[in-house]
Amino acid sequence: MNIYFKNLKKYRIQFGLTQADIAHILQTRQEQYSKYELGKREIPVHHLITLSMLYDISVDELLGLKKRTKKEQK
Repeated sequence: MNIYFKNLKKYRIQFGLTQADIAHILQTRQEQYSKYELGKREIPVHHLITLSMLYDISVDELLGLKKRTKKEQK
């Protein structure tokens, strides 16, 4: 089972952002975003696209379906 919601938190922390910061970017409430990170609600596709653009990664990588190669990380 893919538990992608852990990646939501991982990348948010790597970028030094709070849940409130991400909620503002996604134009939603912090409480709603928190449910995405906890796996209590499915995150909408349009939010996944926004986050992948913010973090400069593919949606596949954000979902944990693809890992960056060392060449791509450079």
